[in-house]
Amino acid sequence: MSLLLTVGAEMIEAALFLFQCALLFVGCLFFAVGTLGLFRLPDTLTRIHALTKVDNLGLGFIVLALLLQASSVAGALKMLLVWAVALAASATSAHLVARAVIDRGKGDSAREGADD
Repeated sequence: MSLLLTVGAEMIEAALFLFQCALLFVGCLFFAVGTLGLFRLPDTLTRIHALTKVDNLGLGFIVLALLLQASSVAGALKMLLVWAVALAASATSAHLVARAVIDRGKGDSAREGADD
């Protein structure tokens, strides 16, 4: 009976490991798509949109994968706090950059593309 429990525990551990690997892969994929958007999109406002949305999702998937390995509740809460701070910082900095672009009168892609 104990052998059956040991095999079951190992299967659950292996499934958990595969789930974590999948979450890490998806998170890295979101980061890659955000970076691609930074290089490929035409103007500043769309670049900011790509980075803030996609990178926050990527970080969320990576934090979720790491939460499964947290050794304590305090460690898990620290990871969630880091994610929350990154979300707030990303939104704030994107708003400030977008406001500066609009104030300079370069909000549309036609005029900004001519300046490049």
